[in-house]
Amino acid sequence: MPRQMPKLRRAKGLFLIVISGFLCFSCDSNAVFDSYKSVPNQWHKDSIASFKFEAPDTINNYNLYVNLRNTDDYKFNNLFLIVELNYPNGKAVTDTLEYKMAAPSGELLGTGFTDHKENKLWFRGYKEPFVFNEEGDYTINIQHAMRKNGDVNGLEYLEGITDIGFRVEQVQNK
Repeated sequence: MPRQMPKLRRAKGLFLIVISGFLCFSCDSNAVFDSYKSVPNQWHKDSIASFKFEAPDTINNYNLYVNLRNTDDYKFNNLFLIVELNYPNGKAVTDTLEYKMAAPSGELLGTGFTDHKENKLWFRGYKEPFVFNEEGDYTINIQHAMRKNGDVNGLEYLEGITDIGFRVEQVQNK
């Protein structure tokens, strides 16, 4: 029995080192807001993922991203989204955005080693710095706008998207 105590201590020590390392590397000092919503089964065309957050400040520059997690059940090369940014004063700006989701070979883009991929898609900040010019709560609404070529009506259900997220990162001055 005394021989097992050192093994147990080593196992606990190794466990603590692994957890500490994970926490240190998973911390992201640039992220101001980062949240996901799960998509049950398929993403319905009328289902809107909404994210509400408070403006961090009205001085610094920020990058805004739409984050998506998808599986190989996603059968398209691109993705059309309608993204609405609602300001605290009631102003709303709506964009229809297109993102490339697959390489010409058909291989899905994004990070990940299995059939699950994660995509970090630019929303604001890539062409010119984005500054929250009003204090208060902002809301982002994200909805898919996919349709098959030649089809006037959009797809009612979009397969392969498992999570929809939104992320705000402070731009690091160099």
